[in-house]
Amino acid sequence: MSAVKLVIFDWDGTVMDSVGRIVSSMRAAAALTALEVPSHDAVKQIIGLSLDPAFDQLFPTANKAQRQQIFEHYRDQYVLHDTTPTPLFAGAEATLKQLAEQNILLAVATGKARKGLDRMFAETGLAPYFATSRCADEAQSKPHPDMLKQIITELGVNAEQAIMVGDTSHDLKMAQAINMPRVGVSHGAHPVSVLAQYQPLAIIDRLPELTSLVLQ
Repeated sequence: MSAVKLVIFDWDGTVMDSVGRIVSSMRAAAALTALEVPSHDAVKQIIGLSLDPAFDQLFPTANKAQRQQIFEHYRDQYVLHDTTPTPLFAGAEATLKQLAEQNILLAVATGKARKGLDRMFAETGLAPYFATSRCADEAQSKPHPDMLKQIITELGVNAEQAIMVGDTSHDLKMAQAINMPRVGVSHGAHPVSVLAQYQPLAIIDRLPELTSLVLQ
């Protein structure tokens, strides 16, 4: 592997422990729309996807009006009503700080919309660490590698000089598609057995483990 110049992070389930709120908000949105409520596991499987392909999987029979209702209910639940905590994972900011101090570029590739990521940046204060970011409404949905291609083109970095860090198959699959090295995290939405299928450099249990892996 080439010397690492860039580390790209997924957000939900990787930097922020938000899987629980995503699941409960989506299930509540389905109930409010009078649709069959998907299981916890079914919702976990779509975390990281843009909402349209996520809805295709969770609510395949929903019509256009129902899909709009689900979206509105989900947004309101996640932002306004659901009180499930969404803390940063232990050591997240310290890891970003250590990497940045070693002149490693940092970026975010997320299934969140731009408005949602900007809200998280404002809440956490982490925005200054990231050179750029791409969101679900700015690129093709994961696992298509469009987000990663946009990021490395903007920053002038080759795929083999970057590492994608994520908690789902969608994250690792999009990196694999362009031969970008990748690292799975075990504390998010998808199990280690699934992450291992995408030949990651490593699967880590805590974000601080990433520092030595990147800087070795």
